[in-house]
Amino acid sequence: MGNSAIERGASFLDDVAAKRIADAMDAQAQPSEVGLICATDLKPEAISWLWGGWLAAGKMHVLGGAPGTGKTTISMGLAATVTTGGRWPDGTRATAGNVLIWSGEDDPADTLIPRLALSGADLSRAYFIADIREGNERRPFDPARDMEALRRKVADIGGVRLLIVDPVVSAIAGDSHKNAEVRRGLQPLVDLAGSMRCALLGITHFSKGTGGRDPVERLTGSLAFGALARVVMVAAKHQTEGEDGHTVRLFCRAKSNIGPDDGGFEYDLHQAELDAHPGVFASSVLWGDAVEGAARELLATADATGDDSEGGTLADAKRFLADLLADGPVSSKAIKADADGAGYTWATIRRAQKALRIEPVKQGMKGGWVWRMPWQESAKMLKNPEDAQQKEVSTFGEIEHLRAEPDAVEVEI
Repeated sequence: MGNSAIERGASFLDDVAAKRIADAMDAQAQPSEVGLICATDLKPEAISWLWGGWLAAGKMHVLGGAPGTGKTTISMGLAATVTTGGRWPDGTRATAGNVLIWSGEDDPADTLIPRLALSGADLSRAYFIADIREGNERRPFDPARDMEALRRKVADIGGVRLLIVDPVVSAIAGDSHKNAEVRRGLQPLVDLAGSMRCALLGITHFSKGTGGRDPVERLTGSLAFGALARVVMVAAKHQTEGEDGHTVRLFCRAKSNIGPDDGGFEYDLHQAELDAHPGVFASSVLWGDAVEGAARELLATADATGDDSEGGTLADAKRFLADLLADGPVSSKAIKADADGAGYTWATIRRAQKALRIEPVKQGMKGGWVWRMPWQESAKMLKNPEDAQQKEVSTFGEIEHLRAEPDAVEVEI
C-alpha cells in the first residue's frame, strides 16, 4: 500500500474522530430538559388494596418488631392468605395470587415451607428467589445487578401480588444506617413492586434500647426504611400475661401515608406437626380480636421491663396495691381503673402484684377476676360487709369454703 493510501486512511480516521468529538460537544452544549406532566393529563386513581388499609398493590410496607415476636411467621401467614384467597384478620376476603419470597435468614425447606403449609398455603403459588446462574457459576441474588432478570421472571410467573424480603436490610449493599445508601438499595425493589403492581413487604428488627419511642423510629438502621414505606406495621410480645395466662401479642399499624395509621389485632403463635410430613414441626399465626389505639400506646406495656426502668415507681405501686386491697379483694377492672387514675402503667401494677404475691381468683364461673392479698381468705369482692359473714353452718362447719369443686374455680396465672 502506497503512502498516499495510508495518508487517506489516516485522514478518514481523523475525520471520524473529529466528528464524534464535535457531536459529543454539541450534546453537552444542549441544555437539559425537564419533563412535566399536567395534572389534567392524569386521571385520579384509588389505592388498590390487597388487604384494605394494610397491604397496597405497588407500595412498600415494613413489618418490624423485637426478636421472638414471630415476624416471619406472620409474613408467612399473610402469604398463605394471598395464595388461597383466604380471609384476612379482619374477616375480609383476599384476591388469590402468587407470592414471591426472598429470605436471607431462613431455609425454605426446613423453615419457611413448613410454616406456609401449616398456615394452609397453596404451595404451588409460592416462589423463592434463589441464586443467579452465570454460565457454569452461581452467585447470590443482588438487587443492584439482577433486578431486570428478576423482573423478567416475575413477568413469566404472572399474578405475583406479594413480594416478601426478609430481612429487608439484605437488599442494602452498603451501610444500612446511611440514608442515601438505604434509598439507593431499596429503590430497585420499590420500582419492581410499582411496575408489577404487587405489595412489597420488608421484615426488620427493632433497635435495642428504643423502648417507649415512636415505633417507626425504632426500626433498625436508617430512618429511610420507615420513610420509604407507605405502611409500617409492628409486632410486639407483652412481658405480662393476660388474665387467661397466655402471653399477649399485638400486631399494630404504626404509620400509613395512604390510609388509617392506628389499630391492630391480637395474635398468638401455634406450634404443630405437619400431617403430611411426620416429624416436621412449624409455627403459624392465630389471629385474635381487633384492638384500637395508636401503636405507641398499644406497645407501651410491652416496653416495660425491669424495676430500674420505672424510676422507682414499683415501690410506690406496691404501696398503692397494698392500700387498695387492705379492706378485702377488689376486682381487677376496678384496680386497673384506679391505677390508671393514679398514673401507674398496667405493667408496673402487674409487677407489683407479683412482688406482693397477690392472688388473682375468678369469682365463680360467670364472675370476673378479683385480686386478694395472700393473708385474705375470701376471694369475693366485699362490697357489702355482710358478705364477709358466714350466715349458715353445715356439717362442714368452719371449713365450708373447702367444699368448692376443684374444676369450678379458674385461677389467673
